[in-house]
Amino acid sequence: MTAPLLDGVRVLDLTNVLAGPVAGYQLALLGADVVKVEVPGTGDLARQLGADPELSRRSLGASFLAQNGGKRSVTVNLKSDGGRAVFRRLLATADVLLENFRPGVLARLGFGWEELRREHPGLVYCAVSGFGATGPESDRPAYDQVVQGLSGVMSVTGSEDTAPLRVGYPVCDSIGGLAAAFAISSALVRKGRTGEGAYLDVSMLDAALSTMGWVVSDYLVAGRTPQPMGNENRTSAPSGTFATADGALNIAANKQEQWLALCAAIGRDELTADPRFDTRDHRKEHRAALKVELERTLRDKPASHWDAVLRDVGVPAAPVVTVPEALDSPQVKHRGLVSRVDSAAGPVELLGLPTHVDGAAVPAAGPPPVLSEHTDEVLREAGLTDADIEALRAEGAI
Repeated sequence: MTAPLLDGVRVLDLTNVLAGPVAGYQLALLGADVVKVEVPGTGDLARQLGADPELSRRSLGASFLAQNGGKRSVTVNLKSDGGRAVFRRLLATADVLLENFRPGVLARLGFGWEELRREHPGLVYCAVSGFGATGPESDRPAYDQVVQGLSGVMSVTGSEDTAPLRVGYPVCDSIGGLAAAFAISSALVRKGRTGEGAYLDVSMLDAALSTMGWVVSDYLVAGRTPQPMGNENRTSAPSGTFATADGALNIAANKQEQWLALCAAIGRDELTADPRFDTRDHRKEHRAALKVELERTLRDKPASHWDAVLRDVGVPAAPVVTVPEALDSPQVKHRGLVSRVDSAAGPVELLGLPTHVDGAAVPAAGPPPVLSEHTDEVLREAGLTDADIEALRAEGAI
């Protein structure tokens, strides 16, 4: 069995809630030893968040479980002299420091990048924040919905009648976390080659905009202000969501040959000769009328019927499903994305890595930790004795 991709890498994860923990979890899935450094007594706020009140009461909220599998929890009070001394010991063992405080918080505690670079020249320091560490908005409080609004994401989500509309999950937090994990992994490659560390300043706002390349280029390159189009695809038609006898069906007949195959498959060949629909540009111009014509036929049978029919003729299409239905799909099950682990919350199912490595699925890295579960273990690894640990605990440093 080959070693995990980040085997031997240690990450100090000081992050809370979502964007930072997403980054740390991806690194844990790739094999890093992720030590989650939490505030004594309360820990990550996500421990109190999620759909199960009892788990939240136990500081094992569903939101916490989702992004912290396989990490080890250590509690350190960075506002105390003893806690800062402990943290310096931990830094000496680390390859990566990951944090998502407001810009400047760690520097005020004595752990700014310039100081850390002098003490640990090989350290990869990654700071995740809503707007980055510099600029006029750098100190603005950042929540996913705020970033969605300021990035333009909400302005192009929904229809003309419903926009601006929030994406149905914390997309900017998630994208920010993935951008951080990517940057950290890249910095570790350079460190392995040269021994040089890095300072990584990840902005959720920048990350969100970077995923909107096609939308942004419509404005930057073509001079067109992006508009919300609901479930329609601005580049083609028919390419959107259509009603069937029992639910919604996505169809993406973006190529001319797919359009012709679609009409033949549903028994509407006459539409190909209609001057409103004969070319891509004409179909885009008359997309509302085209939707009416297609749904007149599609409403006769269920989405599953049309899914099979269109798949057979090479037209991209699929039913619109719920999250439980997606997780229960044969494809997701085949890929092994979800795995079951035993934890203090009982058996829980967690998402693994979305990438197969060496031909195999990478399951959840292990159970999410109970608050402070690994404090003694990690501090012993850093060279502290049991007496040292007890003294630190007595003074409230850990």
